[in-house]
Amino acid sequence: MRDSDALENNPHVSRSALEAIHSQVYGWALSRCDFDHATAEDLMQQAYVELLSGSARFDNKSTLKTFLFSVVQNLARSRFRRISSRLRLVKQYQQESVTDAIEPGVDDAVWRAVRALPARQRDIIELVFCRELTIEQAASVMGVSTGTGRVHYDRAKKALRSRLQDWAEEE
Repeated sequence: MRDSDALENNPHVSRSALEAIHSQVYGWALSRCDFDHATAEDLMQQAYVELLSGSARFDNKSTLKTFLFSVVQNLARSRFRRISSRLRLVKQYQQESVTDAIEPGVDDAVWRAVRALPARQRDIIELVFCRELTIEQAASVMGVSTGTGRVHYDRAKKALRSRLQDWAEEE
């Protein structure tokens, strides 16, 4: 099946539109898997397969970018649940602890502060500042209401301001 044939399953999606946002969607995929490039590439491939096969149908109710971020988010959550389930089984049968994945080092104080935020606050900050989504679009990607997204955004900004001021005073 050619790309143009596959895109018929999603008539609102063009190849050029996908190419225009690919790097931003890839960046989001990277952050969903702790910056593991192979896993991010797998997430992207799965997202495109779902889009091209028609399993994930873009209906123009949001932007294509927001839609693809949501597809990647959902695939990452599913992957995390599968992995978590497998790890619980391993722990149960082997009675050994499984070490947590080590996050890549971040030298910049701002990003150290962002990485220290609770998950939803960290996600909304990344989506708004790094992925150039509005708070409404970011909330949609995260699967929460706009109001909830605004609350997480506000709390994240306050926490970052406080943490960065504390660090500045320590230096």
